[in-house]
Amino acid sequence: MRLSQFTVDARAAATHTPSQNRLLAALPTVELRRIEPDLELVQLPLGRSVYEPGEPVYNVIFPTTGIVSLRYLLADGASTEFSLTGNEGVVGIAAFMGGNSTPSRAVVLSAGHAYRLKKRVLIREVERGGDLQGLLLRYTQALISQISQNAVCNRHHTLEQRLCRWLLLSLDRQSTNKLHMTQELIANMLGVRREGVTEAVGRLQGAGLIQTQRGRITLLDRPGLERQVCECYAVVEKEAERLYSWKPAPRAPQVARWAGGALLTT
Repeated sequence: MRLSQFTVDARAAATHTPSQNRLLAALPTVELRRIEPDLELVQLPLGRSVYEPGEPVYNVIFPTTGIVSLRYLLADGASTEFSLTGNEGVVGIAAFMGGNSTPSRAVVLSAGHAYRLKKRVLIREVERGGDLQGLLLRYTQALISQISQNAVCNRHHTLEQRLCRWLLLSLDRQSTNKLHMTQELIANMLGVRREGVTEAVGRLQGAGLIQTQRGRITLLDRPGLERQVCECYAVVEKEAERLYSWKPAPRAPQVARWAGGALLTT
């Protein structure tokens, strides 16, 4: 099942609003109203593919309660996660960055909901050169920072520190203190053996930081978990907050246009 085939959930519309996604919530009212009729609330079933490597990206999604894992898939079938996207961002940046496809895979890591928007509607709004354009570019910068820091973390820090970072980043992107996923799935995300994850989870549980039960991890002591994590978590979160809180200086109106697959402003 691909993103274009995800089920529109009209029954859940009464309990969901676009403002549950931070990017959409940051839009001025006039810009949000222009795209709101085109925003479709869809279900994100656990484990479903949002897009596959090399496939054209025709839609983007703004998660509200679900989390999407971005991964690179190797020729032997192995994969490793390089970033997470939840209610702080958007999935499918190739749609507005000039690339019609991506070499990575996007898979639903935590089931929930998202708002789907067609690429043509997004490009129409980006070409106006308004706040949505700026928000999307700042989010992309934050995503690049997350990917870069993950690469450093995977090279220099222990599995237990990496697990703490991953747990905190995942929990930050949803509204509960519970994650519904198996240790085998976590091992796949981190690109390590399941036995290593089992040992690391056991140490965190023994310290009273988390509790595990049948494919569910519950956070018990967040300050304690933050004391165990490496500096990579704070770097990623501080950069995201810096970019979201940034306010542009007043400037003359710009006109954005696409030329040769690139976004230009004049």
